[in-house]
Amino acid sequence: MRLRNIPGAGDVIDACPCVIHDPKALRGRWAACFEQEHPIHIEVGMGKGQFLFGQAKANPEINYIGIERYTSVLLRAIQKIDEDHPPKNIRFICMDAADLIDIFAQNEVSRIYLNFSDPWPKDRHARRRLTSADFLTRYDQILNPDGTIEFKTDNRHLFDFSLEEISVSPVWEVTQYTFDLHHTPEMCAGNIMTEYEEKFSSLGNPICKLVASRIKKNDAA
Repeated sequence: MRLRNIPGAGDVIDACPCVIHDPKALRGRWAACFEQEHPIHIEVGMGKGQFLFGQAKANPEINYIGIERYTSVLLRAIQKIDEDHPPKNIRFICMDAADLIDIFAQNEVSRIYLNFSDPWPKDRHARRRLTSADFLTRYDQILNPDGTIEFKTDNRHLFDFSLEEISVSPVWEVTQYTFDLHHTPEMCAGNIMTEYEEKFSSLGNPICKLVASRIKKNDAA
């Protein structure tokens, strides 16, 4: 889907103090751009920011970084900021997720959220899916030893693909999953919905979710 370019979006993004404009310079020292040093959680493909703002409000002891490729989408998130009381534990980056390892150092991230990612439905584009083997390798290079990946989608084909990719991974394993999040109490507790999640679930679409962590060494032996 082609996203409409919004005139002036770049100027608003450039002026926003929550946007990091030279993220490579912070590789290995991301704690420096927050007022307090806390674990870092990132959302890759943050959309309009509803999930990220909800998480940051509910968990002030966590620092959140939202990654969004498109300026027109990031603008919508920035417009939600209360200018008189900007969030202390949120930062934004406008970038392609393929460059994650250039931005974050080894063990620098504690959790990665993937919410309603682009399904890239054509087989020849499978490597671009954020749960592909290529991206799972990238996540391994930035997550700390106990780091986790959380993935939500209403696209069953993409979810099945994700389960398969993780099942053959030498590094990752699925520790929890459901094909109907909103009817799985143990996984839905504390769930914060994205804009897409509200839309899709209101139409009766079941939401799939998985949590992945590294295979324990004693399990892999």
